[in-house]
Amino acid sequence: MSSSDHAAPAPAVPPLTSPLRSPILSIGRGAAGPHLLVETHAHPGPKLLWTSTATLAVTIASRDLLVPPGYGLWVPGGVEHAVAVLHAGEMSIITFAADHCLITWTEPTGVSVGPLLRELIAHLHRIGPQAPSRPHAETLMFDLLTPLPARDIHVSMPADPRVRAIADQLIANPADQRELAAWADHVHAGVRTLSRLFLSETGVSFAQWRTRVRIRAAIQHLASGASVNATARAVGYRKPSAFIAAFRRATGQTPATYTHAGTPPVLTEAGPARPGPVGRVTRRQPGPAPVRLAR
Repeated sequence: MSSSDHAAPAPAVPPLTSPLRSPILSIGRGAAGPHLLVETHAHPGPKLLWTSTATLAVTIASRDLLVPPGYGLWVPGGVEHAVAVLHAGEMSIITFAADHCLITWTEPTGVSVGPLLRELIAHLHRIGPQAPSRPHAETLMFDLLTPLPARDIHVSMPADPRVRAIADQLIANPADQRELAAWADHVHAGVRTLSRLFLSETGVSFAQWRTRVRIRAAIQHLASGASVNATARAVGYRKPSAFIAAFRRATGQTPATYTHAGTPPVLTEAGPARPGPVGRVTRRQPGPAPVRLAR
């Protein structure tokens, strides 16, 4: 039989486990050093930043997102972000293919990484791209990635120079005990005028605004390892019980859930308040920081 009688060999079909078909391009795991700062950048495809023992602050646009141990942050492709390590520890970065990722979230989204998802990520990191178990493990991993709500602590920055001077000083020192009457003397304005301006320019009263600033600062202290009692004193509460009550009202959780010993229930947005253009609190500085400040 001539060679023309032989059927041409069928083209090779890539196995289902081929790297070209996998939605996961890479999984990186390792230690994140203290106060490491990755400048603003973006990636073509989505990434999942997950921390097992580190605490991260991811800056996106005008807000900072706290990623505590046991949680992750989904960053869509093309979204500019910067990353700061607030507390050293172990973390993972999963890079997904831009064209065939099974998750299509368009906004940065927090996720909880429980024991099963944690082991799946470790398993996918260990095995090769053509391992028989990989497709099933990837499918289960995507099923377990469920979004968490972010808790927002809004801190609007006033524009009037009199109340802005007060706001700037309280952000720099949340423990300042001066009430509005003392601040009125400081900025040479009437108490009623300042009270009206705080409400009209921030949407809340002076007392409510100061509480939000204190809770935001408290999360920064807690994320860097400070005790609840030390944090209460640092942000102006003489009694820990009063601090705990205020913290619970603002976040829905106790301060202990934001310490390294606790288990944070949700991703929290935050960042040291820093007046930016148009009166927005924008980026925090590298170092301990933690909950979202949006206007």
